Amino acid sequence: MTEPLTLPAVPARLHWLNQPVDWKVTGGDTLTIDAGPRTDLFTDPGGPDRFANAPALVGRFDGDFTLSARIRLDLASTYDAGVLLLHADEEHWAKFCLELSPQGRPTIVSVVTRGVSDDCNSFPADGEDIRLRVSRIGTAFAFHASTGDGFWHLIRYFALDGDPEVGFLAQSPLGDGCTVVFEEIRHSAERLADVRNGE
Repeated sequence: MTEPLTLPAVPARLHWLNQPVDWKVTGGDTLTIDAGPRTDLFTDPGGPDRFANAPALVGRFDGDFTLSARIRLDLASTYDAGVLLLHADEEHWAKFCLELSPQGRPTIVSVVTRGVSDDCNSFPADGEDIRLRVSRIGTAFAFHASTGDGFWHLIRYFALDGDPEVGFLAQSPLGDGCTVVFEEIRHSAERLADVRNGE
């Protein structure tokens, strides 16, 4: 584990789960992560493949919270993705992705792992203003996506064992690497009142 670092937009000491090729913080609310080739976090439910080498910057938030970011990346290879991550341990984690699908479309994808990964593609998300958000509401978590219409679409509502750290991940499972920019990072300690009303 490397020495803790800070990102002005979030109230947590952060550390790398895996070191990136490069990274930088700009303007206090923008994080750029360069992932190397063949980097992923996934445990195939059909076995035996398990991957856990994607760079991720994470920290621990107390209590209820929401964490959101606008995601930008050049989706060059299938499964290239920018990700918001919940990570309790190697057996219990969840990721929320803007990912290039096998059909060549930017796609909202969620993966919840309890021993093995439960992988779900939700919908294509074209455009220049794709935002992802993770929230903790008591013992539950919610993933929401916004596609520029001002509405937060509920993608997944679930529980996860442990007390996961939260953060940002970049991956390029089949490619030669990718650069992900997390812009307009926002954190709030307010409890999300309703996971389904688009707030």
